[in-house]
Amino acid sequence: MSQMTAKLILRNKVYEVKAGMALVDALKKSDIVPESVIATRDGELITDDEILRPGDEIKLIAVISGG
Repeated sequence: MSQMTAKLILRNKVYEVKAGMALVDALKKSDIVPESVIATRDGELITDDEILRPGDEIKLIAVISGG
């Protein structure tokens, strides 16, 4: 893996994105609706405006919404 990328992991899919972009932009670029997931880095919740660092592995947890 190049050192200038971060990984988004949703279920069994891995999306490689450029480091240095905000999480929300990386999600949109990967066709993931930001409101549909919760993101964690090293077990800590992170927010949509978090800047992705090189080598990050961000685990995404799908949020079930509905009434």
